[in-house]
Amino acid sequence: MNDGRDSSTGRLLALIGEHRATIRDALDDVQHALLLVRLGALASAAPDDDRAVRRALQGVRLALLPLPLDHPVRTALDSVRLVAAPPGPTAVAGARELMVLLAGSPPSLGPEPPADAQDQLLSMSALSADEARARCGGAVPPPELIKLADPQGSDRYPEFQFAAGGGTPYEVVLTVNRLLLADIDPWGAAAWWLSGNTWLGGTPASLLGQLTDQQLVGAATALVEGD
Repeated sequence: MNDGRDSSTGRLLALIGEHRATIRDALDDVQHALLLVRLGALASAAPDDDRAVRRALQGVRLALLPLPLDHPVRTALDSVRLVAAPPGPTAVAGARELMVLLAGSPPSLGPEPPADAQDQLLSMSALSADEARARCGGAVPPPELIKLADPQGSDRYPEFQFAAGGGTPYEVVLTVNRLLLADIDPWGAAAWWLSGNTWLGGTPASLLGQLTDQQLVGAATALVEGD
């Protein structure tokens, strides 16, 4: 039996397919590649694994945030509430159809974004594992911190997560990263921090220290809850 959650998610996925041309025009190559990765993750999720489906839906939302506010797909994001139990079969089946429509082939993507998307995210200023440990008082960096693996196999911690002048991690960053499941999907969390956010008026990472913690947490909560 379908309910509001089922119809809202199905409508969102249908709109992505319907407006795929304007989505492609509105997103740059890296953003579009990330969208395909996130749809691939949703298409590969087990339909009865609510956590996996919810996490994958969140990734799709992250990838669609750069769309203009008046774009029909961007508007539809607000109707999908991720705090509710997600309609797994509808979401997974819809994502699989979309992957064929958008990419021309069934989903075969891994958990990481393609190389060009990785390069952009890895180009930001970052700390090594040893430097991050030093910023955490010599302790192992908490799992809430975004940790990206570069092609050489080294761990990189985006520097925006730490207070300037050799400071420790921002508490608000840890809070937001918990909401974004950064320990599970660090690439998606990094994309949120570094993508333009029309509600906040800029990229969240650039607004640390300028906006209140409540504003940043509110923006991340709205994404997760679909408000």
